[in-house]
This record gives sequence, C-alpha cells and structure tokens, in this order.
Amino acid sequence: MFSFSASAKIIITCSKRLAPYLEQEVRELGFTPARTFATGVELLGTVNDCIKLNLNLCSASQVLYSLKEFYCNGPDDLYEALIRYPWENLLTPQGYFSVTSNATHFTVNNDMFVNVKVKDAIADRMRRETLKRPDSGSELSGAVFHLYWKEERAEIFLDTSGETLAKHGYRKIPGKAPMLEALAAATLRATRWDRTGVFVNPMCGSGTVAIEAAMLATNRKPGLYRKNYSFMHLTGYDAARYETELKKLHEQIKPGAGLRIIASDISDDAIKIAKVNAGIAGVEALIEFIQCDFEATPVPEAGGVLYFNPEYGERLGDVSALETTYARMGDFMKKKCPGYFGYIFTGNLELAKKIGLKASRRIEFYTSKIDCRLLEYELYGGSRREIKKEATL
Repeated sequence: MFSFSASAKIIITCSKRLAPYLEQEVRELGFTPARTFATGVELLGTVNDCIKLNLNLCSASQVLYSLKEFYCNGPDDLYEALIRYPWENLLTPQGYFSVTSNATHFTVNNDMFVNVKVKDAIADRMRRETLKRPDSGSELSGAVFHLYWKEERAEIFLDTSGETLAKHGYRKIPGKAPMLEALAAATLRATRWDRTGVFVNPMCGSGTVAIEAAMLATNRKPGLYRKNYSFMHLTGYDAARYETELKKLHEQIKPGAGLRIIASDISDDAIKIAKVNAGIAGVEALIEFIQCDFEATPVPEAGGVLYFNPEYGERLGDVSALETTYARMGDFMKKKCPGYFGYIFTGNLELAKKIGLKASRRIEFYTSKIDCRLLEYELYGGSRREIKKEATL
C-alpha cells in the first residue's frame, strides 16, 4: 500500500511572478522551503503534508509529490522506467487516472504522445499485477500523475491537486475578463493593506478582488469551497485526515470585526454576479456592493487601501476611450482618496501614464501571457512637502 507519511520532494507550482507570495504562504503554514524558483517552491514533506497544502494555499497551481527520478533518453527509456514502478500500490483496478507532462527532449514533438506513453506503462503494469487496468482519460477528476522530462533527466510526480488550485471554487459566474483568483490573492499580499481596515474596490467586475480581500481578512482558505482532489483517489487514502484539516479551516475563520470592504461597478449585472460569488464564498455580508460609476464610490475618510483593476485595451478601438478613464482614475485618487494607498493593476503601461500620478512602487505580475504591473500610489492629504514639514514639528 502507498504510504501517505513517507517524505519526498514536494514541488508547489504557481504562475510566473507569484512565487514570493507563495513562499510567504508556505512559511505561514509552518513549512521550510528548500528553494524558491520562478514558478514555484520546493520542500520536503509527505502526502499528508500535501493535503494541508492543497486546502490552504491561495497562490498555488499544483502540489506535486515526487515518486521517482530516472535517466530518460527516449520513449523506450520512459516506458521501461515507469513499468517498473509499483503503480498497483497507488491505484485500484476500478479507479481512474490521467497524465499531464512537461517534456523537452529531441525525440518529443507532441506532449500527447508522452502522456499516452506514461498511460501505457501504468496500464500495462496494472494489468500484469492485478489482471485488470484502471480507466484513464484527460479529465483531472481522479488520480493525476505529472511527468517532468528535460534532456536526459525525468521525474514522475503524483499531482496531489488534480484540477488547478489557482481557481478557488467559489466563482460560479466568471463575468467579463475576470482576474484569476490566485493572481488576485497574490496582488493583495503585495499591497500595504493591514487586513483589518478599509478596502475600496471600484470597477469590481465579478467581485474577485473584493472577495479575495474578505477571505484574506477573515482567514478563509480555498479548501472550504472544493470537495475533490487527486489525493482522494489513491489506495490508502484516509478521509479522516482530510476531514481533520477541513475542520481546522472552519475553526480558524476570523469574524472580521472592524473590517469594511466597499466594491462598486457601473454595471448592474456585474454587481449581481459579484454578490452571487461572494455568497458562495460566505463573505457577502462583509462587502458593501454598490452599483455606480467609480467616481461615485464612497471613500471613508479614515484611510486604507484603494484597488482598481481596470480594462487595459486588448481589443482595437478601446485604447483611446480608456485614456480618458485612466485620467479620471488619477483625478479620483488625487481628489477623493487622501490618506490612502492606491493601487492600479494594469497590463498597459502606456495607458498608465495617463493616470498623472507618480507610482511609489511598480510590482511585476503576469496575467496569462501579458506583462502587468501593480502600481502603488501614496495619496497624501496635502502636498508631500507640507506633510514632511508637519512630521518634523
């Protein structure tokens, strides 16, 4: 039987530029990363640790547990190495599994060919040892295995996640061009928000940023909204272990006392969608949803964080109209948001110039394949010179 308590290498993957925020989360959970790289974090741990990681991480994509490293200089080497692995200890003949891969080798010109080769080795081994073979396919709803193959080195992983962790499970209605949940969570960690005060989110769209802010402030984790992971489909899976970790998620939720999150959008449909998504996430009562133009968004005088995620003109004809919008955002922050830290997430730095304010930080992110920035603005109540003079008195 496969051991859920044996230690091995764990690779937690994420989108490019999210690794520093993923590392923060991993450390907060009590783990010590062995290394952090461009698209992930590596540590030593067990499959039981993977259960905890899957339920808690907000910035991650997959949690991969290493099963075997081997020399591989072609498809025959791949098949021979994998048919020798005891897959019957992980899978039942009545089960279902799928394969993903990242292969770079001169013999490979099609990832699907690699996936089929891995599936064949697993199926042939299972048939030889149990006289039956599990079903397999492309859906990530059962056990999932991931092959990493570069030049003459290969490694087969148990993908303990299955479906990506980057989608947190509460957003049943995506709305128009929504930000990926993992990206939204990471950008919030990049801000100066204290997670207890005011958070204002004009142009909220389907509500992802506001919902993730409410989740972060109340310590709600994505595992609350998802019921299926790859680790659940392995021989030896103990549901009690999962239930224990899930119970901890419920127990660690904070009430959000003193928290105020305001989300607005000019579209009535967007507000309706955002409310539905917030309801599924269990945070609708923590967010004030307002249908209005962003300039009419109420901004409490106490100060806090203001976060815009506007369109940035991927389609022809949009840019000229958006220039006016970006200029209006700059005026809004300058005139109505003194004492705030303002943030604008954009993939168009030419449009960002129309904001008319100097960014104090320009934090790098990606969305899909677009190079983006989270621009930070310190919004002073008077001139900066006046504030510095008052501070010296």
